[in-house]
Amino acid sequence: MAYLENIAVFVRVVELGNLSAAGRDLRISPAVASNRIKELEKHLGVRLFNRTTRQLSPTEHGRVFYEGARKVLEAVAQADAAVSALSGQPRGTIRVTAPLGIGRRLIASGIPDFHDRYPDIEVRLRLSDRQVDIMKEGIDVAFRLGHLEDSSLRMRGIMDCERVLAAAPAYLENRGEPKTPQDLLSDKHDCLMLRYPGAQEFVWTLRTPEGPRKFEVRGPFDSDDGDVVTGWALAGRGIICKPRFDIERYLADGQLKIVLPENPPLPVQLAAVYPHKNFQDPKVRLLLDFMSERCQRIIRDILSGRS
Repeated sequence: MAYLENIAVFVRVVELGNLSAAGRDLRISPAVASNRIKELEKHLGVRLFNRTTRQLSPTEHGRVFYEGARKVLEAVAQADAAVSALSGQPRGTIRVTAPLGIGRRLIASGIPDFHDRYPDIEVRLRLSDRQVDIMKEGIDVAFRLGHLEDSSLRMRGIMDCERVLAAAPAYLENRGEPKTPQDLLSDKHDCLMLRYPGAQEFVWTLRTPEGPRKFEVRGPFDSDDGDVVTGWALAGRGIICKPRFDIERYLADGQLKIVLPENPPLPVQLAAVYPHKNFQDPKVRLLLDFMSERCQRIIRDILSGRS
């Protein structure tokens, strides 16, 4: 068992790049993680990592061992899942990620309720607006707004989410209200964008009489945190493109106003993405069922004014 635990630590260090991150993920101290790597290296008789002050990178021996070690852990996880399915008592750990806004408003509050229902399942939630590499970082389920592009993953659609363009009344009084989508491209208006490596939010696809059309909008600043972008809009600094449920409370109390209502952005799909290998894992399917129903209910309540 200790050897398997050492392998698990090794795999997470390779995937996350350093002992501290792996330790946090596995809920052990960096010192314990370091000792487990040393035990593994002693057992194998080779050095598994090139060490620098900030990061560990696998040696050639480490890269070869990682490929086999990852398959061993996947096989053990699949065996655990098969036994859980037979016993009717799902157990184990699920690593979940979501964008900050979705995570805070839809996912995080449901984790305790899910654990109450399935006490033998641990959920480790990581929130980030960056595009997480699910395979590299060992994520079991990622909740996303967008479309699946990676064919090595599976996707379960949860619901289509209406999006709107919105700005603060003070901004519209100062700059004027855009009358056509082309007005967004003029120097008169600033668009506030959620942008991270690989993001496409600086291209807004709007409905027009001629059909959907892409607009390469611009603005003086952008952020990789969706709540920061919303905060700038509330402060009167520009126009945002957001899922309606995410800003409905600000629309309801007048802090934000919808602009170009005749040319709304195309809706975006809220979905759960997960590796193919997790498709038959009972605990993953239970989480997907639980969160899908919960997200649909919360969004509908928000939009109907019940939340």
